[in-house]
Amino acid sequence: MRPLILAADTTHEFGSLALARGAEIVEELPLHSPSGFAHVLFGHLSALLERHGVKVQDIDCFAAASGPGSFTGVRVGLAFVKGLADALAKPAAAVSNLRAMASFGSAPLRATVLDARRGEIFGAVYDAAGGLVSPEVVMKLAAWIERLPEGDLEFVSTDPALPGPALAGTRFEGAPVVTAPQAIAGAVARIALEALDRGELGDPAALDANYVRRSDAELLWKE
Repeated sequence: MRPLILAADTTHEFGSLALARGAEIVEELPLHSPSGFAHVLFGHLSALLERHGVKVQDIDCFAAASGPGSFTGVRVGLAFVKGLADALAKPAAAVSNLRAMASFGSAPLRATVLDARRGEIFGAVYDAAGGLVSPEVVMKLAAWIERLPEGDLEFVSTDPALPGPALAGTRFEGAPVVTAPQAIAGAVARIALEALDRGELGDPAALDANYVRRSDAELLWKE
């Protein structure tokens, strides 16, 4: 019997929920909530499970997009998954948004990029197997492009205009740019399945956020 996996992404105002049976996505539900997801998430979960005749107790594994993204949104998704997994004594996974985005590429090397605001981007490079080739960072886009590894590389972003113009005049001019969907919960579920199959998932309480950079409050406190 293929495991049932429930995945959530609440890291941006465009989030998603996904129910997967093994590698098959039963349903991926795009969500839009500019005011956050804490007040709507359980309602959407209940409706999703009811549509497919599934009880929350039937879920074998829970997964959350762990960021980078909105600090509040990251915490909401992780708390949602941790609470369900802990209450039901089920394993849980935290999956980087950049890693999930890389799964929509097709090249040997995939440079994933997200808007980090403040004139910066979140970026990383993954290989076709999902292995991290270049670490996840937050920095200026032009500086990041300069330090990217050589190779057959494509760019993956939910906003293709983000890397596109910045590639002009660089060694990556003309490199393919893949548009990843806003809804990534299905990709998160598939990555969680791989970790589950490898026996890598354990205590849900150990799941951690992937902020890449500290919050403004933490930065101000530090100063």
